Amino acid sequence: MWPLGHAAIGYLCYTLATRTRFDRPPGQIAVLVLLFGTQFPDLIDKPLAWYLGVIPTGRTLAHSLLFLVPVSIAVYVLARRYGRAEYGFAFGLGALSHTLVDALPALWGGTDPSFLLWPALPVEGYESGAPSVTALFLESLGDPYFLSEFVLAALALAIWRRDGSPGLATLRALVDRVRSDRSAHGPN
Repeated sequence: MWPLGHAAIGYLCYTLATRTRFDRPPGQIAVLVLLFGTQFPDLIDKPLAWYLGVIPTGRTLAHSLLFLVPVSIAVYVLARRYGRAEYGFAFGLGALSHTLVDALPALWGGTDPSFLLWPALPVEGYESGAPSVTALFLESLGDPYFLSEFVLAALALAIWRRDGSPGLATLRALVDRVRSDRSAHGPN
């Protein structure tokens, strides 16, 4: 799945969880933490496999439940220690939804789910080097699974808007602060 789809599914799961658990929409900062979590496995694995070649594929280390579950628990415990358990939950939900959604094609024979337990289970490395993002994108264009990401993204966007666009105000304030800091310190 591509970043947009991971973000959409993560947000849909998270808003459902917060509305069910707390009867309110997601919080501002928690949504940003969630979005980071939805991208976390790829932010770790893709560079390590594609550019550094230290792991066999772009779905191994940070996609493995043997790594991701302890990391998610550690983030939750740390966030809870600082009175921000919601942030830990958001990260864990985002990261785990990413990995589980990547494993979905295994249900129809589209992928090998061995990465879920790597390195306990072996995974096949790349046959001819790391794939190119462009080639992967072009290969995905006719795939219904890829096209479903846009439907999920539209649904997530509509619900995010209904929820009051959580995270947007915080992101805007952060951008304004960076701009303010740059102008106060002059060009470097």
